Amino acid sequence: MPELDPRKQTILQAIIVEYVTSAEPVGSEMLASKYQLGVKSATIRNEMAEMSELGYLEQPHTSAGRIPSDLGYRYYVDRLIVQRDLEDTAKQRVKGAAGDGEALQTLLRDTVRALSRVTQLLGVATTVRDVDVTVRAAVLSALGPTQALVVLVLSNGHVENRMVECPTGLTLQDVGKANELLASAVAGKPLRSLSRAKGPAGAGNPAIDKLLTTVWSHLRAMSRELTRGLMITEGEEFMFAQPEFQRDLASLNDLLQELTDSDVLYEAVTPTDQSQLVIIGRENRHETMHQLSVVRHSFFVGENEAGVIALVGPTRMKYDNSIPLVNFTAKALSESLTRFLG
Repeated sequence: MPELDPRKQTILQAIIVEYVTSAEPVGSEMLASKYQLGVKSATIRNEMAEMSELGYLEQPHTSAGRIPSDLGYRYYVDRLIVQRDLEDTAKQRVKGAAGDGEALQTLLRDTVRALSRVTQLLGVATTVRDVDVTVRAAVLSALGPTQALVVLVLSNGHVENRMVECPTGLTLQDVGKANELLASAVAGKPLRSLSRAKGPAGAGNPAIDKLLTTVWSHLRAMSRELTRGLMITEGEEFMFAQPEFQRDLASLNDLLQELTDSDVLYEAVTPTDQSQLVIIGRENRHETMHQLSVVRHSFFVGENEAGVIALVGPTRMKYDNSIPLVNFTAKALSESLTRFLG
């Protein structure tokens, strides 16, 4: 990501503030008149053109001003954002919802509804099922020259298996070595951790490496399937009020239907990289999500991850408010769930 000098940083921040508020392209004349940048509009226009070439801004129409790109929002979130102090009313509303219900589903729905109403965005919560289940073993059995069976045995007695394709030239000794590496990588580990852990390496043997890569992808998929719990959404109506979506409400309705009826939204708020707390536009794996951003944070029961709370909205969202609010909500949920269930 190219570094920006202080003037360009100030201009980018000003453009994002204005565009978040108005949903209209921002011009150099307006920036020169409203912000004390110390330069004329022609200089600002040149700076904006350079930032467009760097990929931080986009020009939706030839004669229009500029709008932030996904890269521009990413630069802002990573380097420029000044997170706001949350208003007491927002804190009380979210914390009150998080502390009221004793049933998990009721508590989550009330909390997501409060979060959505405070931000006027789509609120989402997902839960993790069988958070305490660990892996007893993962065993690979050769069924022929090109196929094998991987068997996953869990601490609760559940057994899952998948057929996998084997690379050519694989020997029984290679399968034995792969089993040794699998055993050391998974035995005793929480099932949930497999969905985001790196697989073992094959000690420099290309055939074993290829086999382990294939097997690990199946283990990760099994982990996600077996630990997937509820998904709760609130605030779909707020998406219809966003200016960028009002031009084509029928398409937005189809988009929301697809998000809530498929795995797209679940996978967007529970990505493989759990450290990614803000996912912007085209950073989302699914093309369906490319118009949207996700601000997310895990919540816990004690030390065990219990799920994710998230906000979903247009890339033009108030990150400086959404990020601390989601973090605060996740903390409040964790405290409540630990008290009720821990």
